[in-house]
Amino acid sequence: MNNKFIASLALGTAIALTGQASAQVRDQIQIVGSSTVFPYTQAVAEQFANMGEFPAPVTESTGTGGGMKIFCGGVGEQTPDITGASRAMKASEYELCQSNGVKDVTEVLLGYDALSFANARSGPELSVSKAQLFQALAAEVEVDGEVKANPYKSWNEIDSSLPAEPILVYGPPPTSGTRDAWVELVMEEGCGEFEAIKALDEDRHDEVCQRMRTDGAFVEAGENDNLIVQRLETDPTAFGIFGYSFLFENQDKLKGAAIGGVVPSEDTVLTGEYGVSRPLFIYVKNAHRDAIPGLNEFVAEYVSDGAMGQDGYLIDRGLVPLSADKLEATRKSATEGETMQAPK
Repeated sequence: MNNKFIASLALGTAIALTGQASAQVRDQIQIVGSSTVFPYTQAVAEQFANMGEFPAPVTESTGTGGGMKIFCGGVGEQTPDITGASRAMKASEYELCQSNGVKDVTEVLLGYDALSFANARSGPELSVSKAQLFQALAAEVEVDGEVKANPYKSWNEIDSSLPAEPILVYGPPPTSGTRDAWVELVMEEGCGEFEAIKALDEDRHDEVCQRMRTDGAFVEAGENDNLIVQRLETDPTAFGIFGYSFLFENQDKLKGAAIGGVVPSEDTVLTGEYGVSRPLFIYVKNAHRDAIPGLNEFVAEYVSDGAMGQDGYLIDRGLVPLSADKLEATRKSATEGETMQAPK
C-alpha cells in the first residue's frame, strides 16, 4: 500500500469509529493552539483562503498546553490537523500523542518571538532586570537572607529607582506556552541572583523559582492577549506579559519595558541583544495530510518564502525569521512530512 492510501485508510477508520453517519471527511482544516502563534496562523489561513481552491481553515486559540491536549487526543475527523505552540512539544505530550494513536507528527519551526513586558504609552517608563522581575512576580523571594512570602507591593520597594506605583501584572495561565517561556527565561534566570534561594534543595529551589504570586499582584488573564491589551489601556500603571507580535501590532497603544537595559524591537530580537526570546512551532498530524482536503497545500503555504521568507507577510506581523539555510531545512521537513523524534 502507498502512504497516501494508508493515511486515508487510517483516518477513514477513525471517522467510522466515531459513529458519524457519513464517511465523508470534513472539508475545512482545523487548527488549535498557542495564542502567540494564532495571529501568524490566521494570516496564513486568510492568504490560503484567498487562493480560492480550498475553504478557509478554522483556527482556534486554545493556548499551547490546551492545544497539545486536543491535538494529541487521537486521529480522525473529530480531532484537529495542526496545533501551534510557543515552545517545543514536551515529552509528556509526545507520550500522550503516542498513546492515542497520533504516532506520526511533523514539528515545524516557524521562527522566533520575544516575550514583551509592556504597558500603556501613557504609563510610567520601566527598565528592570530579570532579578527585579522575579522579585515582583514570584510567590516567594529572598528578604534579608531568608526565603519568605513576597512582601513587595510597589515597584519602588524592590528598588528606589523604580516607579512608586503598585505592582499589577496581567499574564498568561499555566496552560500557556508564553507562561512556560516566561518562567524559564525570566523567573528562573532572575532567581539565580539570590544566594538564599540557590542554597535550597533542588525540589524547593524549583518551586521558589517557578511559582508565581497569587495575592493579586499577578493576575492570570486567560489565553486572550487582546484582553490584556484592553486592560492595560484602562490602567496605564499596570503591565502585561505577551508575545512581541502583540506589542508590534499595538505600538500605537503600548510600549515595551527595557529588560536588562534593552527594549524589545525587531532589531534587538533578531540580533539576540534582547534576552527574552523563544522559538515558535506548528505541529502537523501526518495521518490527516492526504485525507483532509488542502492540508498539504496549507503547510506548503505556511513555510513558503512569501510567508516566512525575509520579506514575507509573517515577518510584517512581527515574526523574527529563520536564516535562509534553516528555512530551507524547515521547508523540506514540513512539506515532506518528516516524522519528529521523541523529545529528550
